[in-house]
Amino acid sequence: MINQQQPQQQRVDPPVTNLKVLPKKLTHKEVEHIMDNWAAALGVKCGFCHEPNTTGRGMNFASDAKPEKKMAREMYLMAAKLNKKYFKGEKDSLGVAKLGSVNCYTCHRGVAHLEAATWPERKRGNMPPPGSARPQGGAPQQR
Repeated sequence: MINQQQPQQQRVDPPVTNLKVLPKKLTHKEVEHIMDNWAAALGVKCGFCHEPNTTGRGMNFASDAKPEKKMAREMYLMAAKLNKKYFKGEKDSLGVAKLGSVNCYTCHRGVAHLEAATWPERKRGNMPPPGSARPQGGAPQQR
């Protein structure tokens, strides 16, 4: 019996479409990497921002039907503005903000809806009162 090997088919990634805030030169693999980071930062899966295909298999990534996708774009632009104005605004090789700057995880820390987040309680007494130039209990300033 002769073993006929069929040529291996290379995976052909679909073209990236409907990029409105990310650099348009990104490949499917690069966009997938960015989306994986964003999903992890919010503790969600693809279906949080993307609707299913009409076939019921996979996601319709190009669709703008879900309001969460629009919000993600707005949040990305907000973070980019913060990074440009208050930080160096450095970008990685993909043209996306570096991890050392303000990004989704800065605030979300694995929680999609911040109103559901539990924040550490701030202890009273170790912060100066509003308008005060000195910590409580410190020596008064000489005039």
